[in-house]
Amino acid sequence: MGKKQKTNAVRILEQQKIDFELIEYELTGDKVDGVTVAGIIGYPAFVVYKTLLVTAGPQKNYVCIVPVDDELDLKAVAKVVGEKKVELLPVKDLLLTTGYIRGGCSPIGMKKLLPTVVDTSAENLDFIIVSGGRIGLQVKLSLSDLLAMTKGRVSTICK
Repeated sequence: MGKKQKTNAVRILEQQKIDFELIEYELTGDKVDGVTVAGIIGYPAFVVYKTLLVTAGPQKNYVCIVPVDDELDLKAVAKVVGEKKVELLPVKDLLLTTGYIRGGCSPIGMKKLLPTVVDTSAENLDFIIVSGGRIGLQVKLSLSDLLAMTKGRVSTICK
């Protein structure tokens, strides 16, 4: 078997000498949701986080990192980022905006560093797991390292 191709997220974590663990998995079927991924990799859903992008218009995009079994509160996000209203970024715009595809969107290594908010539920965890930049790859790291890598902040953004 050939050498696995590294994603932008993995390259950046290695360059920055961040302590992280790669978790690879095989998807059976076409279900890409985070709760399914959490089950496959053997971690509880409350430590596995999904990366969602919201927009308030052209060039006003924001990254939201929330537990896979939770729902994003768009009104709370709008308030946190100082916008009147935000909506989920259309999936068709995801690759162009981030360089990643749906199901493999990592908050680390996007085309451009976007304002990032992590839900407060991550504050009491020893680690969180986020996408490693492709379907089949997750990254386990500390919240403080994730915040440093994304220049992110923590706020309540779940319903």
